[in-house]
Amino acid sequence: MSKNYYESLGVDKNASKEEIKKAFHKQAHKYHPDKNKGDDAKFKEVNEAYQVLSDDQKRARYDQFGSADGPMGGGSYGGGQQGGFGGFDFSGFQNGQGFDMGDLGDIFGDFFGGGMGRGTKNSRRGRDIQTEIDLTFEESIFGVNKKVSITKQSTCDICKGIGGKVGTKMNTCKTCNGQGKIREVRRSILGSFETTKTCETCLGSGRVPSEKCSNCHGAGVLRKQSEIDIGVPAGINNGEMLKMSGTGEDIQGGQSGDLYIKVKVKPHSVYKRDGLNLTMDLPIKLTDALLGIVYSLKTLEGNTIEVKIPEGINHNELLRVRGRGVPSSRGRGDIILRIQVKMPTKLSRKTKEAIEKLKEEGL
Repeated sequence: MSKNYYESLGVDKNASKEEIKKAFHKQAHKYHPDKNKGDDAKFKEVNEAYQVLSDDQKRARYDQFGSADGPMGGGSYGGGQQGGFGGFDFSGFQNGQGFDMGDLGDIFGDFFGGGMGRGTKNSRRGRDIQTEIDLTFEESIFGVNKKVSITKQSTCDICKGIGGKVGTKMNTCKTCNGQGKIREVRRSILGSFETTKTCETCLGSGRVPSEKCSNCHGAGVLRKQSEIDIGVPAGINNGEMLKMSGTGEDIQGGQSGDLYIKVKVKPHSVYKRDGLNLTMDLPIKLTDALLGIVYSLKTLEGNTIEVKIPEGINHNELLRVRGRGVPSSRGRGDIILRIQVKMPTKLSRKTKEAIEKLKEEGL
């Protein structure tokens, strides 16, 4: 039966690509296996749904046929018809696009000698990690470079990840006889199959050090504090997630995990953000609303510009200052001023007399 990818991500069928992306980030963060209440199966389901719905062609095929594989896909992934795998499209599941090919390798590796299995160096991968950074409102609008210190598994500075003492002799691995791989025979209901996997002793290098590194005790990695430079792009929103590939935890004989940075933006005392626009309430006196005024407005850059408030302006009326909002590839947004006319709470006798004259004039 077809999988409901929209239901997996919790979005409507007419959801935009941006809504799908935000829903994926939310669900992936919720079900990540490294979290205390993570769910590996649900995480993979969300991953699969995103790979299809974020690709225009796959989404179109899915909407039309109930499968991203089109009419030959049997209605769901892996449900192909006779004569192959039903047009299964692997292109959306390559490393670096959010899906672990190792899971598919375990399935197909048993039948094809491990060519797609975990028996490759790249299948060893360090853990993904997450941190948070606080930004001022101005930093979120214009971008900033931040340095953060994170304690994580990092490559040993002494042995450079080899795990051996500096200058020690490297011997041929006895487990795999220097091949870096080990062949195994597996049996299944379809018969016996020969598979190949990476040697766990030498981690695929075919050599092992005579003496272990005294700093990391042969692990090639150790837990230490690392300072990381984070380039925050202009116009980032509160709650958005940045990804730095290869900056997560290191692992001997494999590739590093990724670092995810959640952004927290402090509110501004005057401005609020509305898309690419900045909004603010501008309180003015009743007399200024009646007669007009020139107001000195301080922008986020710290500059002061003159804004003309026309006479007779109404309460809650909007004024626009163009090109002073949030920067983007399409240009900058605007500043929107919402006029707040302050009514006097007490009137002197002279003021009342003046107002009575205005009343007589029909104002």
